[in-house]
Formats: sequence, C-alpha cells, structure tokens
Amino acid sequence: MERHTYTHIYLDMNSESYKKALLELASAKMPFGKYKGYFISDIPEYYLVWYKRKGFPENKLGRQMQEVLELKENGLEPILRKIRTC
Repeated sequence: MERHTYTHIYLDMNSESYKKALLELASAKMPFGKYKGYFISDIPEYYLVWYKRKGFPENKLGRQMQEVLELKENGLEPILRKIRTC
C-alpha cells in the first residue's frame, strides 16, 4: 500500500485515494491509554511528540499518529476537524 504524506494531500484534493486516506485519518480514534476514544487529531501535540521520541507503534495506528503530528506541526490539523463536521 502506498504511504501518503498528508501535507501533500492539502495540495492535491482531487486524488480519490488521498480523499479516502484523509477521511479515514479524520475519524481515527486512539484505542488505548490516557486518550482512549479520542480522535487522534484531538490528542495534544505534546503527547504525539512524546510518542515520536519513544517510537510510534509499527502499525497503522503508529502511521496515523505520525501523520497527525505532521499535520499539527504544519498548522493543518483543522482540515481533519472540518472533514469530521461535514
């Protein structure tokens, strides 16, 4: 499966695979821990930075956490909230 960099999605919203990936990321929730049940995009940035230092899980959740952190670091996290409210 192709891995997408979500900052590029903002520039290329016509790609169906990017749209699908963004929809999935916008609705992804944390399955465990302090933020269990929270949308990953609603988890505070400091927690994602801590996880980055610790090492993201090597699975889909880890990729989603990394992608949300990238969006937050680039000021693009409101995109995910807007998608959820549509």
